[in-house]
Amino acid sequence: MSSITSDLLAALPIEIVSLFALLVMLADALVERSTKLCTWLTIVGFVGGIVAAGFTMLWKLPGFNGMIAIGGMPNVYDIIFCGGGIMTVLLSRDYLERIGGMFDEFYTLIAMSVVGMMLMAHATDLMILFVGLEIMSICFYVLSGLVRGRLASNEAALKYFLLGAFASGFLLYGIALVYGSVGGTSYAALAIGAATTKFPMLFWSGIGLMIVGLAFKVAAFPFHQWAPDVYEGAPTVVTGFMSTAGKAAAFSGFVGFMMPVVASNAAGLPNVRAVIAMLAVGSMLIGNITAIAQTNIKRMLAYSSVAHAGYMLIGIAAGNSIGWTGIMYYVAAYLFMQLGAFAIVGMLERENGGNLTIDDYRGLGRRRPGLAIIMALFMFSLTGIPPFAGFFGKYYLFYAAIRADMTWLAVVGVISSVISAWFYLGLIVNMFFREPNGDEAPTPVLTGLTKVALALTIAGTLIVGFIPEWLIRAVGK
Repeated sequence: MSSITSDLLAALPIEIVSLFALLVMLADALVERSTKLCTWLTIVGFVGGIVAAGFTMLWKLPGFNGMIAIGGMPNVYDIIFCGGGIMTVLLSRDYLERIGGMFDEFYTLIAMSVVGMMLMAHATDLMILFVGLEIMSICFYVLSGLVRGRLASNEAALKYFLLGAFASGFLLYGIALVYGSVGGTSYAALAIGAATTKFPMLFWSGIGLMIVGLAFKVAAFPFHQWAPDVYEGAPTVVTGFMSTAGKAAAFSGFVGFMMPVVASNAAGLPNVRAVIAMLAVGSMLIGNITAIAQTNIKRMLAYSSVAHAGYMLIGIAAGNSIGWTGIMYYVAAYLFMQLGAFAIVGMLERENGGNLTIDDYRGLGRRRPGLAIIMALFMFSLTGIPPFAGFFGKYYLFYAAIRADMTWLAVVGVISSVISAWFYLGLIVNMFFREPNGDEAPTPVLTGLTKVALALTIAGTLIVGFIPEWLIRAVGK
């Protein structure tokens, strides 16, 4: 097989989504009233990415001088990203038209952000990791401010851009220090250099700065301050996508460069794992405790997102195969349950950004019992109640901590999950056991696209929860 063929095959899912992202951009520029065309081109591109990822799942090919790789876990992440993109596009049409944010650039930005995510998952070099992260982040900055007439949306975009650029500086400076200490940016160079470098202080400082940069992207404590304001101000469908697929992408990059570092078993590794464990503890406790005090449902879900980042950091702190697999399983489960929760929030949101307080959900079980039951399903799963997907995700991560002799970390995770039951189950109590407020917002009629997206989130939450083995086997291949 020639090197050109190998390169093309190694990047096949990325190439397909990139091609359709460009087609969507051209359709937006050249075709009048192109919203419907852009919608279906984007969906077809994501479906093509999923098919390509499934087709190349068993291949183990390096590409572009070993800077990206295909097969196994990266392909599973591709399916997660493209699946999240499909559900977001299906949800977006009705929502954006209702709030006055229907701009066809939305579809190009969603597709290009997924391209960045896929680059992060397939990266075997720190420079590709950085390029993928920046492609995704720039798209998110613009998407956060998509509703130009809303002050909150503009503020969210500006805040996200300023703090995100600052965090990217940490990541890039960390990469520079790692390069200076080991003489390369490939993950293989990290694995060798971690144990053999003549400049261990420089190397571990670089790794520490990279952890800071990625901790910001996953909204982990204490780098989470941007998340509540950005999640609240951004359009709800964008918030759901950022908090699920965006978080999954950041963790795919996190796992990618940490796996070879952990495999090196270098002298400084225990200190790094201890730092990550502390980030996990802070994220779980601060995220869940702060979420209790929130009155806005988007801010509540934002702080709970901080806590879920903490759960996933347990897998990185454990640093074993169960932890890596557990992270991948958790981001898949989290994609469906969190995106589904934001879908319900978007359906109930008013045109002026109202109907977003937790009190507004009082009596929803009487007004719209179907939506209330679906929302309850997502809340149960986010809490980690069996047999839903959230339970098995936490199980794998806590088990990874126990296998790594970090039982105390699993105990903190269990305690944090108990704390989270207060606000997750509290929302359910509001919906079914409280009298509705006098000022009830009219609920929009659900169209076919929205119903399909909601059905996908429900099916994913149940299937990933009831049949977890298929996803675990896919990663092990």
